[in-house]
Amino acid sequence: MTDPVTTTSVAATDPRPARVGVQLQPQHADYAEIRRAVAEAEEIGADVVFNWDHFYPLYGEPEGKHFECWTMLGSWAEATERVEIGALVTCNSYRNPQLLADMARTVDHISDGRLILGIGSGWFEKDYDEYGYEFGTAGGRLDALDRDLPLIADRLGRLNPAPTRDIPVLVGGGGERKTLRIVAEHADIWHGFGDAATVAHKHEVLDQWCDKAGRDPLAIERSAGVSAQHPDSSAESLYAVGTRLFTVGIGGPRYDLAPLRDLVAWRDQKNAG
Repeated sequence: MTDPVTTTSVAATDPRPARVGVQLQPQHADYAEIRRAVAEAEEIGADVVFNWDHFYPLYGEPEGKHFECWTMLGSWAEATERVEIGALVTCNSYRNPQLLADMARTVDHISDGRLILGIGSGWFEKDYDEYGYEFGTAGGRLDALDRDLPLIADRLGRLNPAPTRDIPVLVGGGGERKTLRIVAEHADIWHGFGDAATVAHKHEVLDQWCDKAGRDPLAIERSAGVSAQHPDSSAESLYAVGTRLFTVGIGGPRYDLAPLRDLVAWRDQKNAG
């Protein structure tokens, strides 16, 4: 048994209940299988169902089957009734920010207010090369995200009809100089990666950026990925350092949602006290 991780982040005192997400990776599968998995995830009790915003598989056969993110989210909005939906995460580089705001508002309405706008700066170079986007530098892509998030917020405020709610913005990434500052200034949810010690450190850095931005650190829900092999123990260690949204990734061609069932059981036990 490993020693518990100590943290000075206020996130560890977050009174929010634990929530569970599943990322259905839209690769190597027919759409009928993906749609079946979305329905099953909602039936199992997931709080959020995510996809991702890529144009080619990240694992397995690099030229394998793959589907586009946002048209899929529109379909999921009609195919589900309760779960929140979103991308983990949208690549900011692939769409004009004004257009992305309109797309998000539209899916928000189709879903009756269940969209999470997950977004990041982008990293998968093959997507850029194959679709004709300029890859640039990691710093330049982060600067573009910093520039575009206010544009997205401004457009959301001018659309008619307006969104059904203040659409939660989830920013993914762990860079301490730029990404976490952007989170502190613009996001409602931060999604990070790594073990409990790594995530605890990121929480502390994010708290510091929140202080500089004049935001309550507890205004930002902390989210992280968990192991598909050991979802409950992975979630337990992350919960102790302040994570409250736990997402397990599952890929095609057949979506085995057993890890999600285990994670939902852990959540229900955790929230029952």
